[in-house]
Amino acid sequence: MGRSIRVAVIGAGMAGILAAIKLRERDIECVVFEKGDSVGGTWRENQYPGLACDVAAHWYTYSFARNPEWDSLMAEGKDIRAYFERVARDFGIMPLIRFNDEVVQLRFDEAGWDLLTASGHTDRFDVVIAATGVLHHPNIPHFDGIETFSGAAFHSVHWDHDVELDGKRIGVIGTGSTAAQLTSALVPRADQFQLFQRTAQWVMPRENISYTEEDKARFRENPAVLEELVRELRSKTLEGFANAVIDYDSPELAAIEQLCQENLETIRDPDLRQRLTPSYRAACKRLVISNTFYDAIQQPNAELVTSPIERVEPEGLRTADGQLHELDVLVLATGFKVDRFIRPTRVIGRNGVDLDAVWADGPKAYLSMSVPDFPNFFLLNGPNSPVGNFSLVEVAQHQIEYILQLVDGIRRGEYTEVSATEEAMQQFETERCEAAQKTVWVTGCDSWYLDKQGVPASWTFSYDRFEQETKAPRMQDYQVHAAHSSTASQGGVREQDQAGRRVK
Repeated sequence: MGRSIRVAVIGAGMAGILAAIKLRERDIECVVFEKGDSVGGTWRENQYPGLACDVAAHWYTYSFARNPEWDSLMAEGKDIRAYFERVARDFGIMPLIRFNDEVVQLRFDEAGWDLLTASGHTDRFDVVIAATGVLHHPNIPHFDGIETFSGAAFHSVHWDHDVELDGKRIGVIGTGSTAAQLTSALVPRADQFQLFQRTAQWVMPRENISYTEEDKARFRENPAVLEELVRELRSKTLEGFANAVIDYDSPELAAIEQLCQENLETIRDPDLRQRLTPSYRAACKRLVISNTFYDAIQQPNAELVTSPIERVEPEGLRTADGQLHELDVLVLATGFKVDRFIRPTRVIGRNGVDLDAVWADGPKAYLSMSVPDFPNFFLLNGPNSPVGNFSLVEVAQHQIEYILQLVDGIRRGEYTEVSATEEAMQQFETERCEAAQKTVWVTGCDSWYLDKQGVPASWTFSYDRFEQETKAPRMQDYQVHAAHSSTASQGGVREQDQAGRRVK
């Protein structure tokens, strides 16, 4: 099919594995660059006790590689990592990956990208696909005196498995999903457990049902049964959650709020219940999904600390009320810098444009995948992609199929360079920001969903619109350079209709 091209994929997590598989299906040469020593991305980086996915496991799989072997509705992190490792092996992409070699610079020149890695390796590619994820650059707040702490202290993503936990005095800073999972996992092991809370979180209960060996056998023997389960899980989540977050007046959001409130009422102690009650609407921050957190925090050896942290001392944490909380282990469950994407890799586009400068006020991309003046450079799960309590695997599948339609145009020789126009991106951003005003994310909370301007850094439209937008590119929204031509064309080499089909 046309000329041969080479594609660099940055990252060997969920999205990078997907990209490599889909490129191989098209017989497109690709090299995957991975900064770590194995595949798995988020599920390799995060290995803390209690780690699990809050999305139904059977939906959190590639549509072409379902897994009938999940033990429960929401899988443990180690099992998810094993799934991605198995898919990478089964689909033969392991030989395509350069491990332990982080990409430090990409520079566009003459319809291609020059790539440089930390080891000094250089290469050139026609296309770059950034599949770098967002949950791997830890957010580590500064605490005065942290360097004086005599015990073990680390961020949850840098879990020290050599540290003894049983019978220890353990403190966890944070109250998001990671902190909730850690609380459930560590309270039974600790002599004393203290959770340091700055902001209370809404917790939605969800029974993590187990699958029997008979269930697994039925899924293996009849894939149609497994697909029906996936459709059911998907439908319930999208109808109940995706519709709720984009409309703060929706009955779906009211139902979520009721579930969260009823769950909160299971806290027996009125004072503890009051301190665990958020001051904002449910789903304004990412919901914590747990059937075990409230039970764990009510155990006799567990304590919720709401007085602000003043400083760290050798023996533990000193809070603003003057109390010293003595600890052996201190865990920072303080989340991630979710606006990094491909950075700190330096990306230089057309005419020397630096991606850091373009994203100085916050990362943006047309339909979350293409940035003006960065031709043949695409992002999976990029800026303002759909986020929340649903399958990012499915999101990435929609995006890679869209991106590969643009890549196919390069292979066919219709153009050598393609990137979104500034006008298309600005129109998309205007609509996205207008739609944001109806979402639950702007109803009065401070969350990692919000950018520097207080606008949700997320897909603020319906999930149906996301699926429609990613069916096929509208070439009028792209600037292309035709083969053997030095002039750019606004709107593509040929006019296309809304579905992306060529108009004769």
